[in-house]
Amino acid sequence: MLTATVAVTFMLPGLALYYGGLSRTKNILNTIMVVFGGFVVAAVLWVLYGYGLTLGNSVAGRGIIGNPIGLFGLQSLLGAETPDGAVPAILIAAFQLVFAGLTVGIVGGAVEGRMKFSSWLVFSGLWVTLVYFPVAHWVFAFDSADGAQVGGWIANRLGAMDFAGGTAVHLNAGIAAFVLALFLGKRRDFPQVGRPGNLPIAIFGGGLLMVGWYGFNGGSSGGINESAGVAIANTLVAACCGLVGWMIVERIRIGSATSLGAISGVLAGLVGITPAANSVSAVGAMIIGVVAGAIGFTMLGLKEKLGYDDALDAVPIHMFPGIFGTLAIGFLADPASPAGAAGLFYGGTLALLGKQALAVIVVFVYSFAVTALIAWVLKKTMGLRVPDSEEQSGLDTALHAETAYALDGVRP
Repeated sequence: MLTATVAVTFMLPGLALYYGGLSRTKNILNTIMVVFGGFVVAAVLWVLYGYGLTLGNSVAGRGIIGNPIGLFGLQSLLGAETPDGAVPAILIAAFQLVFAGLTVGIVGGAVEGRMKFSSWLVFSGLWVTLVYFPVAHWVFAFDSADGAQVGGWIANRLGAMDFAGGTAVHLNAGIAAFVLALFLGKRRDFPQVGRPGNLPIAIFGGGLLMVGWYGFNGGSSGGINESAGVAIANTLVAACCGLVGWMIVERIRIGSATSLGAISGVLAGLVGITPAANSVSAVGAMIIGVVAGAIGFTMLGLKEKLGYDDALDAVPIHMFPGIFGTLAIGFLADPASPAGAAGLFYGGTLALLGKQALAVIVVFVYSFAVTALIAWVLKKTMGLRVPDSEEQSGLDTALHAETAYALDGVRP
């Protein structure tokens, strides 16, 4: 778990570099600051009360929200008795802190070049409190064996499966990105917004994300066990097949296989396998990866058709593959896997698929509604968008008094 926590923390610079490299040159530093700023806000709130709201004993046993009383500042985890062989609660808290911060960072992909940094930080705090913490409690908090600890309703009452965050992380963040893009409005020159500022940096960041994903999925098993081994193997397989799926469709649609498409396909495959990492076979992971990659590319054009400006494609890469991966469990779950569930293709019934679908629907509706309320309140009070002059000049200089590159006197 120590190793997994270190690995998953690599996803923070990975996401920052991936999003930063995809941004226009004048906004690269702002985009990196959005990722780091959102992460830090989530981390601070996680320590203060987020751990309790997410993994605390469910209030009134209803599975809706955890009870933070007695868990403020993680103080009660210090010196807590840990059974032999068990992972200390303070380490689980650190591991899950990174999940919270990264989920907020994913949302930041929608706001490139036009959102006030102050508004983003306030949004991050409100969103992680009102949306992420409750949904993460539903999905990640499990009942204890002795019944003393009551967890979230999706994991325990409904019985839907989400190993590492297909709903709580990727679907949740993708929906929030979509809603925030709607409230912010389009960039001034959408859809002709120019090329990414630094593709090699974006690809390197995506590679760091892939490395960190081993911690993201493998660490969700809670230790060195068969579940961790299966999850890591499936993660690698799905990532590779995500690239294949994306590039096949890309080659058919535009006649080229691009480097940006390659790393985007890898990420789509990783998102797709996240909820199913310990419940499918390697062949199932291949199917999920290929289809998730194909879905990711196919959904790229949705923003132009619907007229919303999800600047760095958080919606097609996170929301849709996240939905698919969660539903795919209902078809591809292998009873020989550590999860032990059987999908329709392995003799299972529609019950599992129905549970997965209900989890997706509820998280979608809740996240959409509460995110819209948060964005509306901020838009009416402190405002969401920078002035046109700042957007045109670039947010690196306007908001941070810096530039990513010293280009004076450099020949083209």
